[in-house]
Amino acid sequence: MAGEKDDFLKLKHIKFFERCLQVLPGRYSSLDTNRMTIAFFALSGLDLLNALDKVEKDKDRIIQWIYSLQILPNEDGSNICQCGFRGSSTNAVKDSQKTEDKLRLDSGHIAMTYTAIASLLILGDDLDRVNKSAVLQALSQLQQGDGSFCCVPEGSENDMRFVYCAACICYMLNDWSGMDVEKAVHFIQKSQSYEGGIGQGPGLEAHGGSTFCAIAALVLMNKLETSFTPKQYKRLQRWCISRQQSGFQGRPNKPTDTCYSFWVGATLKLIDTYQLSNVECNRGFLMETQDAITGGFSKWPDHTPDALHAYLGLGGLSLLGEEGVLPMHAALNISQRASKHLNNLHSNWKN
Repeated sequence: MAGEKDDFLKLKHIKFFERCLQVLPGRYSSLDTNRMTIAFFALSGLDLLNALDKVEKDKDRIIQWIYSLQILPNEDGSNICQCGFRGSSTNAVKDSQKTEDKLRLDSGHIAMTYTAIASLLILGDDLDRVNKSAVLQALSQLQQGDGSFCCVPEGSENDMRFVYCAACICYMLNDWSGMDVEKAVHFIQKSQSYEGGIGQGPGLEAHGGSTFCAIAALVLMNKLETSFTPKQYKRLQRWCISRQQSGFQGRPNKPTDTCYSFWVGATLKLIDTYQLSNVECNRGFLMETQDAITGGFSKWPDHTPDALHAYLGLGGLSLLGEEGVLPMHAALNISQRASKHLNNLHSNWKN
């Protein structure tokens, strides 16, 4: 059920994200291996709502849970390519079942490593227990010859999503040894379509999600200004701003969708074009997708809210400057407060 227009239901949304950390409907069971990402949506959502005090009593337990999912190098370093963070304990090999074949499949996942480190930052952790060297060595082995990244070492799809995750990991750990930056930049450049947007890879259709991943990665690499010609950059700006209908769509001729208020909205912020968007229409669409009973945001009006769209809808409102929502670091997809904590860590690491 949609809420009243122009009425931001902050307390309802806080309750929604609290529930995401405590209990989830049965339909989420298929996402159990991605539990780390759901936890990130909930924690970062509460952070944006300035409500992290709701998890204060459980903060140490959540931090310990995140670290329990870190795969550390063994004594001879033979599993270094598998290091990083799992998505949940479901992926872990139990002590009683540890065989060489099964251990080969117990690997970190690039997206889970990104969301794990981001969640630790949100919770104020100092990242001292992150085995940075192992994470970065494993990351470097996930990069492919064309500059893209796989998500796991056993071999997988490789596309722009994982280039973004790799850039976030290197940026947060303040060490770019985990990726060949020039190869990654080249992959992004080759993935710009004739329309101006960016696809999941070269020759693929431009998409709002992959465009965000590409542009945010370039921003984190400090390569945005040198990666496109003026003509290419203008085409990129035009393609992104053209995605607004009321809210934003992910591709031409597709319906508006809550998540693109962040994916496309954040891209517009990063390429200094957000001021050309229609703020009132975007906010109006987002208000139609919030649920007045359970809190949270759904993909479309009058649909059931879910963790991903609830978080990205909130992110869209943060970009709009909604009262009661903290500002975001658009490229890292975390609050500016969490980003400030990261900057303090970087300063301490240098000293």
